Amino acid sequence: MKIDAVDFFYASMPEVTLEADGSQDALLVRVTAGDHVGWGECEASPLTSIAAFVAPRSHGVCQPVGASVLGESLDGPEDIARIARLVARNSMDLLQAAHTWSGIEIALWDLLGRAREEPVWRMLGYAESHAKLPYASMLFGATPQDTLERARSVQARGFHAVKFGWGRYGTGSAAEDADHVAAAREGLGSDALLLVDAGQIWGDDLQPALERLPALEAAGATWLEEPFLPHAFVPHAELARAARGVGIAGGEGAHTVHMATNLIDYGNVRFVQIDAARIGGIGPAKEVADHAVASGVTFVNHTFTSHLALSASLQPFAGLADHRICEYPVEPKRVAEVLSVQHITPDHNGEIRAPDAPGLGIDVDLDALRPYLRTVDIAIDGVPVFSSPLPVDGPPKVNAIS
Repeated sequence: MKIDAVDFFYASMPEVTLEADGSQDALLVRVTAGDHVGWGECEASPLTSIAAFVAPRSHGVCQPVGASVLGESLDGPEDIARIARLVARNSMDLLQAAHTWSGIEIALWDLLGRAREEPVWRMLGYAESHAKLPYASMLFGATPQDTLERARSVQARGFHAVKFGWGRYGTGSAAEDADHVAAAREGLGSDALLLVDAGQIWGDDLQPALERLPALEAAGATWLEEPFLPHAFVPHAELARAARGVGIAGGEGAHTVHMATNLIDYGNVRFVQIDAARIGGIGPAKEVADHAVASGVTFVNHTFTSHLALSASLQPFAGLADHRICEYPVEPKRVAEVLSVQHITPDHNGEIRAPDAPGLGIDVDLDALRPYLRTVDIAIDGVPVFSSPLPVDGPPKVNAIS
């Protein structure tokens, strides 16, 4: 097969707010090779990701991502890895390249799986898609009472693990944050897993993170996620040494394999969280999963958007029976909900699995997505280099990079 076209669909809520909710817009990627089609999703700014695919070259290693993808052969997983190396080399100085390529790479796996009638996790070498324990991923409330009520509501929905994050956590005093953590634990009860996400709020400042540990330990929190910038390995390691029952988690900000493995090797995280739509796709995420297993670290997916992205994030560790915790977007915006035909829902045990279906096992619903689609036209010197494809199956308006 030859990669004939890569099309981008930019969808967005009518109003995008400042809340830390990545489900407010989406960049879908459709890859076509002959009669076969695959879908992926980028976890990044849609317009800049599109631009990274079509931008004119600046020099030999600052080429558009499309220059390394269009026209390439796609006959097996080894071709996806080969194209990834081309992108890494040819777009070395294009910093958005990893995010743009991530969505394309996911779509290539989906296309290949559909062509072979195999789920992606099986093509990765796994014999079975094991059950995962989904944690409801939520934002902290505006007040501890709000957090308490949010915890009670999601506990009533049957979730056995919940993550609270962002909001005002880390922006005020340690005592204020302790009230939110205690409220979350009260609302969840004593049995559910409680996870806390600081959203990189302290940069590389160790002291405020240390001040939050007693409250987290008192509440029996499983982890403190992203206390620092993802490449701040020293404070991660120091906090990990100081923490007792609370594990340190991170990795969603990694856009290369080495960023993630360095967090394991030098940051001493106990949980490494990887977003396939950021790190370069499913293949790199699987590399990190393998390294985590060898290092005695728990691999966890990261996702906060659609069920297409959720399925992609599950594939790299679907076959790891002992790595059970997985992120589950419990309050996505409407654009993320309608994006796919199928949804991955918890079973009677409150568990989910990567779909046992060809590719990612998730079909995109362009008709339902139509009200949210944005029209993008990019021209240079009056010559079109990108125009949004029609929201129906059919030939794209612009297929090639010159």
